[in-house]
Amino acid sequence: MNLEEEFAQQRSGLLAHCYRMLGSLHDAEDAVQDTYLRAWRGQAAFEQRSSVKTWLYRIATNVCLTLLQHSSRRVVPSALGAPGNDPDDLHPQALEVPWLEPFPDHLLGADPATIVGHRQSLRLAMVAAMQHLPPRQRAVLILREVLSWPAAEVATLLDTTTAAVNSSLQRARAELARVRPAEDDLSEPDEPVRRQLLEQFSTAFESKDLATLEGLFTADARWEMPPIPTWFSGRSDVLRLIDAKLGSGAGRRIVVETSANGQPAFALYIRGADTQYHAHSIKVLTLTKHGIAAVMAFHNPELFPAFGLPISRRPKETP
Repeated sequence: MNLEEEFAQQRSGLLAHCYRMLGSLHDAEDAVQDTYLRAWRGQAAFEQRSSVKTWLYRIATNVCLTLLQHSSRRVVPSALGAPGNDPDDLHPQALEVPWLEPFPDHLLGADPATIVGHRQSLRLAMVAAMQHLPPRQRAVLILREVLSWPAAEVATLLDTTTAAVNSSLQRARAELARVRPAEDDLSEPDEPVRRQLLEQFSTAFESKDLATLEGLFTADARWEMPPIPTWFSGRSDVLRLIDAKLGSGAGRRIVVETSANGQPAFALYIRGADTQYHAHSIKVLTLTKHGIAAVMAFHNPELFPAFGLPISRRPKETP
């Protein structure tokens, strides 16, 4: 067994697996590194009763379960309370809150089939919903529903019975059905419509074209901005927020297209007093055939390098 080659081949899948468990890209990267170290130290004891891939996923799952013994679930603003309606009442949470993080699609590799295969289980709404599950129940759901492990194999990993695994899976499905947003079950628009929708959003957001933006959002659209706990629900409140916080005038910002969690996303840069454009937020969009149903705007410039994007851009770099 060449562990380094096998691990390199499985790394992107392991990273996605740990991200589903932990809800944090940074924690997932640490977990994958720990998985590799544990596998390296334990390879002499590997009895090859399963594939190397299965063995690595066993180690990764146990690493995540250990981490989850000492951490709270990752959340989004809508999990903390009712929506607000005052754009001037936007303040980061005073207490330390473990926020959900986005997952850059390019980390899955260049194979489009791989991205499609991971897409549904990596969607923000799905990962946020899974955070409501107890860690072991979360592991059961991911191992059975995403990785398609037999119940007996999951039971062996978790040191429990097959009946307990099946019961845990039923409870996990019921909880997901309760907490997942309804629009996440709707299909996205066909590619030509999808492409037009994204181009219109990008252009309208850069120029603060509120009339166009109004036509792009669904009536019950949501806008969330971790680490700001206040969130907005309904087209009119979302537009009121954008109107209040988005400066007018040409050249105020740059919107760069990217993708996260199998969903379209945009990186927002804001022009500073030094005339450079500085990283502001990563906005992940949820699309339906009726328009943009949700925007999760991660106000964390430290995420930009994970997306292969610079922290700042000179004016001449404007796409």
